[in-house]
Amino acid sequence: MSTDRRPLAVLVSSTFAFTICFAIWMMFAVLGIPIKAKLGLNETEFGLLVATPVLSGALVRVPLGIWTDRYGGRIVFFTLMLACALPIYLIGYATQYWQFLVLGLFVGLAGGSFSVGTPYVARWFGKERRGLAMGIFGAGNSGSALTKFVAPAIIAALGWQGLPTVYAIVMVATALLFWFGTYSDPAHKSASGESFAAQMRVLKDPRVWRYCQYYSVVFGGYVALALWMTKYYVGEYGFGLKQAALLAACFSLPGGVLRALGGWISDRFGAHKVTWYVMWVCWVCFFILSYPQTTMTVKTVTGPLDLHLGLGPVTFTSLLFVVGVAMAIGKASVFRFIADDYSDNIGAVSGVVGLAGGLGGFVLPILFGAILDVTGIRSSAFMLLYGAVCVSLVWMHFSFKPQAATPARAPAPGPATPLRKAA
Repeated sequence: MSTDRRPLAVLVSSTFAFTICFAIWMMFAVLGIPIKAKLGLNETEFGLLVATPVLSGALVRVPLGIWTDRYGGRIVFFTLMLACALPIYLIGYATQYWQFLVLGLFVGLAGGSFSVGTPYVARWFGKERRGLAMGIFGAGNSGSALTKFVAPAIIAALGWQGLPTVYAIVMVATALLFWFGTYSDPAHKSASGESFAAQMRVLKDPRVWRYCQYYSVVFGGYVALALWMTKYYVGEYGFGLKQAALLAACFSLPGGVLRALGGWISDRFGAHKVTWYVMWVCWVCFFILSYPQTTMTVKTVTGPLDLHLGLGPVTFTSLLFVVGVAMAIGKASVFRFIADDYSDNIGAVSGVVGLAGGLGGFVLPILFGAILDVTGIRSSAFMLLYGAVCVSLVWMHFSFKPQAATPARAPAPGPATPLRKAA
């Protein structure tokens, strides 16, 4: 009996395409630094510059997810990549701040590829392997690290204007490779023919809002830090662009690649338990990372004693690595929730949840810059994330506690209480 190799081909091709799309989506994490110097931007303006592609990438996720349900992931993914190529190329010719913002909105469409590839890949696999498959596809988040590896070298060789040209060529080539390496299955298309408003009825389900909140932390926080950390290393520790990007990749790479591990762990231990522990790991790390560089003088019996408290680059990078691993696992566990609860409507729900995560990735870099402009404390970015994780833990605790207690309180059915078939 011949084995159907189409699922594996779809998974490999889709993961590669998503990796390239994510690398291009995160290009301003590196490209934004020379642009900031050229235009003389403040921290808030820089935050808006790097976050603008995230905004459009988030907003298109819902319609892209619905179109994937309706028309199939292959054609939607291919068309999306081709549509991004020209705006990417034109960035090399932009000279004013507003031009970078407008083009950044169009480049951000590449970020919507996640809500196309997720349902496209998921429907090729059975439920017992779906979490792992979605985790492998989600490992395309490592494109953020790819940008940090290659973009500084391209900028050094060709100037910052050369990076958009190279990325535009790569996007077109990736689109062609994807088209010839994937397949379509008419059975995977939604036959419901429901309108946009009808499919958006999922917003009435409180579970969707919970998943949006979790994802805005594990994915929104990941995107925000991936955009912010190169500049953080430059400003906080005085590294050059290449060294700063390399160190920032210590967060971005595990935050992307290990998403596949998160899918496997979620399959084995359950989405709720995995997400719960992910939040606690992030809570501890963000608490430590929040502490600013501090110098104090302590009066002792032998005279004043000068003390300096603060994280060195090694400790800082180690903690950031742990956060990257936790967020990678958390991103997969949240989407395991969706695959379990909405197997017939993955596109619409993943689009909504992806939108929430993308909006988190858009808002957070702007807030990082604004708080830094006001306080002058770089670690204030981690203070903000620490607060967000605290809210997540409280909400998650009270959301699931009543559900866990219900079976224990349910009375045994008596003769006068007919058993009902579970829905």
